[in-house]
Amino acid sequence: MSTDVVCVVDAKNKLGEVPVWDVEEQALYWVDIEGALLQRFHPATGAVRRWEMPERLCALALREKGGLVVALASGFAFFDPETGAIERLAAPEAHLPGNRMNDGKCDRRGRFWAGTMDDSLRERTAALYRLDADLSCHRMETGIGISNSLAWSPDDRTFYYADTLVKTIFAYDFDIDSGAIRNRRVFADCSGQPGAPDGSTIDVEGCLWNAHWDGWKLVRYAPDGRVDREVKLPVQKPTSCMFGGPDLATLYVTSAIWDLGPEDLKSQPRAGGLFALDVGVRGLPEPRFAG
Repeated sequence: MSTDVVCVVDAKNKLGEVPVWDVEEQALYWVDIEGALLQRFHPATGAVRRWEMPERLCALALREKGGLVVALASGFAFFDPETGAIERLAAPEAHLPGNRMNDGKCDRRGRFWAGTMDDSLRERTAALYRLDADLSCHRMETGIGISNSLAWSPDDRTFYYADTLVKTIFAYDFDIDSGAIRNRRVFADCSGQPGAPDGSTIDVEGCLWNAHWDGWKLVRYAPDGRVDREVKLPVQKPTSCMFGGPDLATLYVTSAIWDLGPEDLKSQPRAGGLFALDVGVRGLPEPRFAG
């Protein structure tokens, strides 16, 4: 199946990441981690706004009380886009200066999950954390290299989480009431595929859409881990994806320039851009942080 992929914002992000669709605002937020930027795109008008952050911004979620909860490189914080105010909450790995925060999302009870990564891209010293509405921070997994691909099945029984360093997406049993995860197993071993698993989102049919870093593609995984579909992209380093639009039928994809040189960019001049495509299935509204 051929799918048209349109660059809607030629952002030229060094490390564009973590798109989040705001249903109320009808806008897409995403970040450039290495550029320390928060970005917002209104498809109806084409308007783009950018906020410079005091350090790398790695993940975000909308808040029920307004504004955003974010994972800065150094830890969790609240950010108010209207005033620019930052309220720092927790720095769970202040004792590990070689680590930084990475991918994050909210579950459907309003808890914000975010994992860390080894900034040298070599060691498995990272972990996964859960920030609850009462602002308590809980370590949920350890021994991770690069945290990515956080998502939950539509029935809230399965939690997905990848370690990009070992090219594996894991599945866990998830308890929506307690926020506990257990019974980790391999959902998708990507070692035989080009690239490595990066950010993900879930669709209404319970399939996991994953951006394959260095793979030039999106992969749709069925709930049993089978590769259901691949969508080729015009960029080498797609980073994450999120359904948006008035009916949640547009799949937005972030991407990165990262280490691409001038010769690489001749064949992919929109690298680092924000892309949109219709994949024939809808997504689910993104939960808001309850705190």
